[in-house]
Amino acid sequence: MLTLGLGACSKSESTTKEEPKTAKKFSLSDQTLKELAFDTVRLEPMRSEQSFSGQVKTNGDKTAKVFPLVGGIVEKLNVELGDHVTKGQVLAVVRSGEIADVQNQNSTAGTDLAIAQKNLSVAEDQFKAGLAAERDVVLAREELRKAQSNLGKTNKQLGIYGVSRDGHYTIKAPISGFITDKNVTQGMQYTNANTDADGFFTIADLDQVWVLANVFESDIANVKLGYQADITTLSYPDKHFHGVVDKVFNVLDPDSKALKVRIRLPNPGYLLKPEMYAQVHILNTENQKELAVPANAVIFDKDQHFVLVYKSRTEVDTRPVKVVKTVGDVSYVSGNLKAGDIIVTKNQLLVYDELND
Repeated sequence: MLTLGLGACSKSESTTKEEPKTAKKFSLSDQTLKELAFDTVRLEPMRSEQSFSGQVKTNGDKTAKVFPLVGGIVEKLNVELGDHVTKGQVLAVVRSGEIADVQNQNSTAGTDLAIAQKNLSVAEDQFKAGLAAERDVVLAREELRKAQSNLGKTNKQLGIYGVSRDGHYTIKAPISGFITDKNVTQGMQYTNANTDADGFFTIADLDQVWVLANVFESDIANVKLGYQADITTLSYPDKHFHGVVDKVFNVLDPDSKALKVRIRLPNPGYLLKPEMYAQVHILNTENQKELAVPANAVIFDKDQHFVLVYKSRTEVDTRPVKVVKTVGDVSYVSGNLKAGDIIVTKNQLLVYDELND
């Protein structure tokens, strides 16, 4: 009886023991794979980055100031600040006493020319008939030449002024672009002596703009022609504009003690406006090479950085790395990686959390 009881107890205990659990096999689902993005580890020269404040300026090579040629009263104003104009478009119409004087001189010169032509014809007829000397013909021809010269002079003046009707002339746009400065109002009376030194209008072609960065003395050696530049603005903080340093001005600003550096930028959609403030990041490629990965692929957890190396949907490795430097959207790292490794760059935290459950 005792033996049977002990045997029964032993069997009961063995059946109540829990069976050991099998390890859950890791595998990425089809849906998870669709949500991930991948990139390749690259070995490339490490870049350095210098940051400077800057300002958007109009392209000085495609900017024109428009000055009135004579004094007068602005009778009509056709444009406002910020308007786009085309070459030859009438910006303003001015009524001018000086223009009226030139027109009167032109009319008088025309009359004098007609009289001189008549006098020459009479002198030639009288000379042929023996009623006048050859000297009279020569003098008549000289008077005709002077009258032609005076008429030609006044015609040229009126052509320069762009006269449209009596006493009026038009101010036209010399280039196509935007009105970036305006110093005139309708009805304003002026003379050449008191015209604003900046002119009536400033017109700038904004298809391309300049960004002028302020480089202080300690950083001058780090900025050279041809360096790449990445530019952001307050208006578009998530948008990056890319250009190159195409001029280093070799004179320090006497007030700020900064050196001006110019970057030319295309301006599609006219997003960049003159006088905008900009943050300028100038990049320099160094000789030293490091492993480069997208900065958004790096995971920071438990005081350490990691990247996820993808081999297959059932094999993803968590690799610790050391971030040497981050420049823009690229991080230079060292660790158990090699060029060509495929890493997860989007939604990698989903995979990381699953691997570390």
